[in-house]
Amino acid sequence: MPSQLKTFGKTGAKVSEIGVGTFYDTGWIIRSKIFGPPRTAGKRRVEAIRAAIESGINLIDTAEIYGSESLVGEAIKGFDRESLFLATKVFPTNFSPSRLERSCDRSLRELGVKYIDLYQLHFPLGSKRTVSALRTMEKLIDSGKIRYIGISNFSLEQTKMAVESLKEHPLVSTQMHFSLIRRDVEYSGLLKYCIENNISILAYYPLGHGKLLSSDYASNAAVRKISEKYGNKTLSQIVLNWFISKFENVYPIPRASNPDHVRENSGSMGWKMEADDIAQLEKVFLEKTEH
Repeated sequence: MPSQLKTFGKTGAKVSEIGVGTFYDTGWIIRSKIFGPPRTAGKRRVEAIRAAIESGINLIDTAEIYGSESLVGEAIKGFDRESLFLATKVFPTNFSPSRLERSCDRSLRELGVKYIDLYQLHFPLGSKRTVSALRTMEKLIDSGKIRYIGISNFSLEQTKMAVESLKEHPLVSTQMHFSLIRRDVEYSGLLKYCIENNISILAYYPLGHGKLLSSDYASNAAVRKISEKYGNKTLSQIVLNWFISKFENVYPIPRASNPDHVRENSGSMGWKMEADDIAQLEKVFLEKTEH
């Protein structure tokens, strides 16, 4: 599949136009924490992550709370580490300096790597604790354990606070729920702020938990016309390409659970829709959402 690498914000790192996420469900998290990742489902998901890499996707997102860091570690074996951009997150219960450092070490072990490309605060937790965690992350960069600092689920004001709190190393990314039917990132002013400050955005649930792939959208005449215009693209490819075509700093990270779906999603890379088609696509989803 064609893959277009672009510079990830102010990092200089070359990252694929889409990534993959590894949050599966709450049941998976509970089982993984108690018994370890389920063998059959785990194998399937390792295959899905490997399919992503083989399809030109080098951005892989996980988190300590997901119970999937070890799956990512297994999946990346045999691939060139330097060609991958691995992102994980620390949970708020581990924001104190000592706990955060231990969490980072644990994530390194689970992933089987010597450094983490992007280390993110999973949620904000009060200004003092969040600032303390950000300062600890700066020290982790200095020690070589992580390369860049990111945040997740932060409001515009919380994002500004994070940017202002960092003294030695910049904030390079945020991660938010963002899709054609969930566009708070655009309307809140967060997108504008991120563009102005060269902050990349990872968009989770870019397919809206599958809601955007319903037959109502797939059968829409305007969507079918767009599909045919760009080489019979599938609905998931069109929906993911919306991010690529419209935003330079946004990276959708659909879940990697099925190898075939991952390969299909990779077909969203390497091409762009024209402005009229983007507007038409947005109109279709807006009209469907309002009914």
